[in-house]
Amino acid sequence: MQNKEPRSRALKGQVLLANSYFYRFDKKQWKIAEPYPPLATITVAAYLRDRGYEIDFFDACLAQGPAEVAPLLDKKPSYFIIYDDGFNYLTKMCLTVMRTAAFDMIREAKSQGCVVIVSSSDSTDHYGLYHEKGADYVIHGEGEETLGELLKHLEQDESIDQIAGLSRFMGGDVIKHVARPVMHALDSLPIAAWDLIDLAAYRKIWKDHHGYFRLNIATTRGCPYKCNWCAKPIYGNRYNTRTPEHVMQEIRLLNQEHDVSHFWMCDDIFGLKPRWVQEFRDLKKSASLNFQYKIQSRVDLMLKEDNLEALVESGLDIAWLGAESGSQRILDAMDKGTQVEQIYEATRKLKKHRIRVAFFLQFGYLGETFQDIRKTLKMVLDLMPDDIGISVSYPLPGTKFYDKVKNQLDTKANWTDSDDLDLMFANTYQPVFYKTLHRYVHHRYRIKKGWLAISTIFEKPVDKFYAIARMGYHLPLAVYRHILLRSYSRKSTA
Repeated sequence: MQNKEPRSRALKGQVLLANSYFYRFDKKQWKIAEPYPPLATITVAAYLRDRGYEIDFFDACLAQGPAEVAPLLDKKPSYFIIYDDGFNYLTKMCLTVMRTAAFDMIREAKSQGCVVIVSSSDSTDHYGLYHEKGADYVIHGEGEETLGELLKHLEQDESIDQIAGLSRFMGGDVIKHVARPVMHALDSLPIAAWDLIDLAAYRKIWKDHHGYFRLNIATTRGCPYKCNWCAKPIYGNRYNTRTPEHVMQEIRLLNQEHDVSHFWMCDDIFGLKPRWVQEFRDLKKSASLNFQYKIQSRVDLMLKEDNLEALVESGLDIAWLGAESGSQRILDAMDKGTQVEQIYEATRKLKKHRIRVAFFLQFGYLGETFQDIRKTLKMVLDLMPDDIGISVSYPLPGTKFYDKVKNQLDTKANWTDSDDLDLMFANTYQPVFYKTLHRYVHHRYRIKKGWLAISTIFEKPVDKFYAIARMGYHLPLAVYRHILLRSYSRKSTA
């Protein structure tokens, strides 16, 4: 253990706030070029400002590496706080390359005499490891109130024994406190401190690669559904919402003062409450604001007509749906609570309303067979969503799925980056099979897009020619990887 018992300082306001997700360290995401600012980080920044703290801020998202925090640490702040963006699913993946970056910053902060506080999915799951590396305090779960109380008590040199929602390193031991209840009155939190973000740098990346700029907003916290592979280390299984008025206040700020008209509603589940969506739609109309947004949601929520109509009228542009699998057997094993037929129906309804549809797909769940995989591929080619995101089953602490396979995770328990796609437990096929399958499904999807483009060549011909041309790249690779899959499938590990 490297820590010594932390010593608080009397001067209020010496706070350096940072996050630890470096897009450049995740080659797949950097290539996609859709970076989002750390929303939870700038929300807690606004929260601390309201309590009188002066904030220095290090935004890791677009930084070259953790060494860039050094000039801010040279100012010798009293507190160095790594507060990751729990709204962004990339931080929930607990990638080892980001963990290493966090440890580098912790080490540098300790060398400057800072009290180090960490709040992230990874530190919640592996708080002992973070304390070993120098973190004096780790916040567990929702962090604003815990952090506010902790800093207040440290500033006033008061006992922190009764503060819920954290662990601490003291006298050579790690002490974990009781859990903190989740917040319900989310409107009591201030609008995120967007002035801390270099929006011009984000805008340039988006504009250069996509021709428009999108920012992230959260309207809810938590998810009430219990898919047994889905981890919720920060906001849990509860579902609490900001009011439509509070959300619209933030959108108006970004729309009118920063010329942002595309948003990602980065909630785990958007559209759960039809009445909320209807009020949101009415507020947008009365405010005469022009914006579009994309969401993550469930197929069953898209089948409520009053809900779907309100989503469309309020500016829904893209719906990313947790389809996961085209096999009902696998959906049931996941405790997903949806039906394959609902995926088909929801996709068709959304397309009818001219909403772009994208699928999250997951291969490699326990017991998945080649027949299950075929059903998923058939579903994709039948429905041809506008985009697909493919992953393999990834065991994260706190899930039933993790409990089933945790004894197999001795050598590797986390991906290095989001393109790792290593199946870290024994399943029907070897890990190389699933990595090949990921590429194969993308090839088949792009080939089908090319064929569809041929039949509609006179609609947006430039885009169609591009899709057709890509067929020449994907076709031979699809044949090659199909041969590999056949070979790997005969080497079952089951």
